[in-house]
Amino acid sequence: MPQLDVSAVRADFPILDRTVYGKPLIYLDNTATSQTPRVVVDAVTDMYYKHKANVHRGVHCLSQEATDAMETSRERVRRFINASSVEEIIFTRGATEAINLVASSYGSLLNEGDEIILTVMEHHSNIVPWQMLAQRKGLKIKVVPIDSIGRLDLDAYRSLFTDRTRVVAVTHISNVLGTVNPVAEIIAEAHRHGAVALIDGAQAVAHTAVDVQALDADFYAFSSHKMYGPCGIGVLYGRKSLLEKMPPYQGGGEMIGHVSFNGTTWADLPYKFEAGTPDYVDAAAFRTAIDYLTGLGIDAVAAHEDELLKYTTERMMEIPGMRIFGTAPGKCAIISFLIGNAHHYDTGMLLDKLGIAVRTGHHCAQPLMESLGIEGTVRASFAAYNTFAEADAFIAALHRIAPMLM
Repeated sequence: MPQLDVSAVRADFPILDRTVYGKPLIYLDNTATSQTPRVVVDAVTDMYYKHKANVHRGVHCLSQEATDAMETSRERVRRFINASSVEEIIFTRGATEAINLVASSYGSLLNEGDEIILTVMEHHSNIVPWQMLAQRKGLKIKVVPIDSIGRLDLDAYRSLFTDRTRVVAVTHISNVLGTVNPVAEIIAEAHRHGAVALIDGAQAVAHTAVDVQALDADFYAFSSHKMYGPCGIGVLYGRKSLLEKMPPYQGGGEMIGHVSFNGTTWADLPYKFEAGTPDYVDAAAFRTAIDYLTGLGIDAVAAHEDELLKYTTERMMEIPGMRIFGTAPGKCAIISFLIGNAHHYDTGMLLDKLGIAVRTGHHCAQPLMESLGIEGTVRASFAAYNTFAEADAFIAALHRIAPMLM
C-alpha cells in the first residue's frame, strides 16, 4: 500500500499554518468537520468568478457551463459510491437533510403501527426525524443496544423484527465511539424481513471505500464537509425503484414537470427531490474534494489514521484516571475520553489554550451518553493531515492538564 506523504498533504491546507493563543494549531476535531484543501477552495472561487449562473434553466453559455459542472459532479459522486445511475444521486444540504428527506417522503408511505429500528449510538440527525415521523403517524421506534466495548448487540437487533418492521436506520461509523458497524449484515437482515435500510454514512466516506451496490443499501446519506469538501452540500443515494415510489420532499421550481392550477406533475429523478435553485457552486467543488481524497488514496488515509489512533490510544492510557469510551476492534480514528470525573468542558478549554482543537459535549448523541452513564466526553479525531508530532503534543498537553483536573 502506498504511504501517505503527510508533509505534502499538510501543505495543501493553509489553515494548519496558523496559531491559536500563540501556539501552533493542532486540529483534532475532524469528526465534526474536516479542513478544506486549497484546491477545493479554488474550485469554489472559480465557479463564483467564472461560471455563476442558474443551472438547468438557461440557454446561455454560463448557465450551460454551471449545469455541466453540477452534473459532472453528480456522475463523480455516482462513481465514488458505485451507484448504478445518476438518477439515484440526490444533492442535499448534507446528511441531515438527506435523512429528513427519507423520513418525510418514504415515511409518508408507512402506516400506523409500523415499526422503525434505530440504534442507541445514532446521531440526533438519525433519531429526531424518525421521532417526528412516528409522532405524526403513530409509529413505533425500537432501539438496538450496545455492549461494553461499543459494539451493537446483533442478537438483540435480530430479535426486534416483527411483521410490522418497515425501516432500519443505522450509522455506518459511530461519531462518538468510532465503532465500524457491520452494515452489510445489518442491511441483509433488514431485507430478510422485508424492511428497507438507511445508512448514515457521514463518518464513513472519508475513511473507508463505500460501494452501495455491494452493501445492497436502500438509502445512504453523507456530507461533503466531513471529507475535505465545502459545507452545505451532501448526498442522498436512494435505490431508484424506491425513489420512484416516493412523493417529493419539497415543492417549488426545478422539481416539476408541468404546473397548472388544475394539477402539477413532477420532474424525473433525481430532480424530483431537488426543489429550488441548487447549490451548484459547492456541488461542483464537491467533485474536486472527491478527486482530492481519492488521489490521496482512501486506504492510505485510513492506514495512516489507524496508526495514529493506536499510538495515541496507547499513550493516553498511561495517564492516571484516563477513561476511553469505545474500544471495539477495527474502530475508526475517533477517541472519546474523560480524565477521571473531570468535566469534559474543562478539559477541552484547557486544551484549547494550548492550541489543540477537540470537541466536547454529547456530540449530538445524547441517548448514547445516557446509555454510557455520562453527560458527555472529550473527543479527539484524526484526518490525513494529522501527524505523530501532533499526537505527542496532545499527549504532553494531557499530562500537563490532568493534575489540574483530578
